[in-house]
Amino acid sequence: MNNTYDVLIIGAGIAGCAIATGLAKQGRRVVVLERSLREPDRIAGEILQPGGVAALSKLGLDDCVEGIGATPMEGYHFHWTGEQASFWFCPLSSGDGGPAVKPTGRSFHHGKFVTKLRAAVAQEPNVTLLQATAVELLRDERTGGIVGAVGSREGGSSTEYHADLTILSDGSASNFRAQFTHIRPQSHSRFWGLEVEASLPNPNYAHGILGHGLPIFMYQIGPHEIRMFIDIPNTAYRRLGSTDAVRTYLRERVIPTVPACMQASLTKAVQTGRLRSMPNSWLPSTRTRAPGLVMLGDSANMRHPVTGAGMTVALKDAVLLTELLDPSRVASLGDTNAVTNAVGKFHWKRKRHSAPLNILAEGMSAVFVADDTTSAVIQYGLIRYIQGGEANFAMPGWLMGGLVESPLLLLYHFVKVAIYSNKLYLCESTWVGLPVAIFQSLLAICAAVSIVWRPVIGELQL
Repeated sequence: MNNTYDVLIIGAGIAGCAIATGLAKQGRRVVVLERSLREPDRIAGEILQPGGVAALSKLGLDDCVEGIGATPMEGYHFHWTGEQASFWFCPLSSGDGGPAVKPTGRSFHHGKFVTKLRAAVAQEPNVTLLQATAVELLRDERTGGIVGAVGSREGGSSTEYHADLTILSDGSASNFRAQFTHIRPQSHSRFWGLEVEASLPNPNYAHGILGHGLPIFMYQIGPHEIRMFIDIPNTAYRRLGSTDAVRTYLRERVIPTVPACMQASLTKAVQTGRLRSMPNSWLPSTRTRAPGLVMLGDSANMRHPVTGAGMTVALKDAVLLTELLDPSRVASLGDTNAVTNAVGKFHWKRKRHSAPLNILAEGMSAVFVADDTTSAVIQYGLIRYIQGGEANFAMPGWLMGGLVESPLLLLYHFVKVAIYSNKLYLCESTWVGLPVAIFQSLLAICAAVSIVWRPVIGELQL
């Protein structure tokens, strides 16, 4: 049996399936090793932003969001201590002179989506999809480059798979990441999630409930199912002490804050539902310097899931890498210099789409999870800014949806919201309270800078 391919992909998740399809359609011979081909059972990866839907279409995989109960996602609705604000993805011109089109995302059960992706990959004539665990990477003794992997299949038999290019897309708990970067994922909080049998009051909008303690997020994942998350910092969980204590917190502190039409369903879910958690990880991307290897998806780059950007980044990465490795640019993946140059370009070019989504996710999570006066200034300002209408939120919405790719535009709007928030806070303060308000305003500006500092520095990693 010939186990030599053009491309070896470790992991058949979102990124692995996407890049396998893209390269196979170019005529590359691809083998994909996936530890388990059973339908995944996860509470992450359930929102695909409009930019991700567009990337899926470019890869010819847009049918994968059909037939899985996916719900259109048109925007976000926020509740903040009595105030409410909605923003939606405004119509956007395609740039070809045609009419502006209203973008729409999708939300769904993660496992159903992955199963559809794997089925599509398995139908590609140039793809071999195998249930096998990659246990070791193969290296060229002379150059140190990666030339394949050893896969262990059911029954314990091991096989060497050789390839000109190995793509590591084995997820957030990657077994091989540490061999190629000293940076480790950081996690300061966890999402605790429940599936609730209910419908949201604003159909096709994801909901965020802020200002009543820990932030709550809800979105539709099926015709009659909602995913509800609460973001609990690790320090807060240590104070709570147990999963039962989280249920008590949900019952006593969360249920009273959600829309009344959902409280009965949520009460039932808290009492009898399956309460699960996942770490909210942050991992800046670093350039893969080992010849013959590129990392993709959560194995390479992670951000807080509050904006639901992870799958969108992965799919956009797959589109970009497919373009850079097109046979018109890289005739043979065995040309190490050409592949190395393409991977180097990929590291920097991807930042145009990944940096805004990464920075926005980290920034919004920091603003939402904080429970102090300084953060309340920014939270209130954000709500009022959104209430100002499309003139205010159209561009931030396009950035959040992965439709406009510009880190500088994101930073501009972040500064704009911070200035607006402080101006609003000062204008609504009394003369007696103005000195304190000025002090709080200065603290809010410092907080705004610190919020974006870490992710911005992370995006500058070599």
